[in-house]
Amino acid sequence: MLNTTTLSREIRLHAVRMTNAGKSSHIGSVLSIADILAVLYGSILNVDPGDPRFRGRDRFILSKGHAGAGVYATLALRGFFPATQLAHHYQDGSRLSGHVSHKGIPGVEVSTGSLGHGLPIGAGMALAAKRSDANHRIFVLLSDGECDEGSNWEAILFAAHHKLDNLVAIIDYNKLQSLASPSETLNLEPFPQKWRAFGWRVIEVDGHDHSQLTAALSPTETGDGAPLCVIAHTVKGKGVSFMENSVLWHYRSPQGDEFEAAIKELSEAGGA
Repeated sequence: MLNTTTLSREIRLHAVRMTNAGKSSHIGSVLSIADILAVLYGSILNVDPGDPRFRGRDRFILSKGHAGAGVYATLALRGFFPATQLAHHYQDGSRLSGHVSHKGIPGVEVSTGSLGHGLPIGAGMALAAKRSDANHRIFVLLSDGECDEGSNWEAILFAAHHKLDNLVAIIDYNKLQSLASPSETLNLEPFPQKWRAFGWRVIEVDGHDHSQLTAALSPTETGDGAPLCVIAHTVKGKGVSFMENSVLWHYRSPQGDEFEAAIKELSEAGGA
């Protein structure tokens, strides 16, 4: 088990450097999920950097693939590939594309980016695991805006119908999608009640509180066959004060004084 607070800080620092060097977007989305990634890869997921494809591993899918810099940073910090490769993120010839790709990247299960695909894929993996009597778990991290996609609600119905209690959906509920809040764009509320009505078990947590995340994501035997939805209330841009709760940082990369200020603030914070 790793120190997840240290891991989340390092994920944020690497992601800011990566988006600065490649002049790429979506740093706000990466910062909002850094604590979720740190808890998953620091204390929850059964994975092995030395054998990334071993049969009994847990599967993780980043459905909000635009936040791929966070997954790349996490995998490098866990030893799946050298951290020196992160410097080439989003640059010509690099395997580390802006939206997360599995091609040539140890530890990435599937390429994502078109929203609404990750949960259907995860549901298929979970059903295959059930039918194979495998006991690994499948985790899918979605954005809140992504829940506008009808394909997700089909998968939500499917997972409950097939009693896929080996499937965990985590919602990065940072209350900002591409141009505005979900409540302005296509209101999701009452959000937890909708998941419950579709047959899921629901836990709401502070998505930056590592103890709450660990408790919610740890295996439990409920016996009811219900898949689990963890609604993680987060802050877009978490950890950099001038990026927090600002839709601007869905599209902008930190450069110049803003980059230096972000690195300074994260370095001095010492954690989430």
